[in-house]
Amino acid sequence: MAKSLIGKVVSVKTPKTAIVLVKRKFRNPMYHKVIKRSKRFKVHQDKIIAQVGDEVMIEETKPISKDKHFILIKNFKNKSKK
Repeated sequence: MAKSLIGKVVSVKTPKTAIVLVKRKFRNPMYHKVIKRSKRFKVHQDKIIAQVGDEVMIEETKPISKDKHFILIKNFKNKSKK
């Protein structure tokens, strides 16, 4: 089963590639403090096109290039755009 993640598009400067920021929260097992972590993924976008600020769903796939291991599955348009 492939990983599915939801994140926000932060860059679309290269053709057919978007950079998606995925944030997660978890609780420290010893101190019980909530810790925030984020990671940027390079995502292949061929048919579905995303713009900066869009919420997207990405899914893990076989390696497309050296750094790209995810593809764009679904684009949730950002409701705060004007």
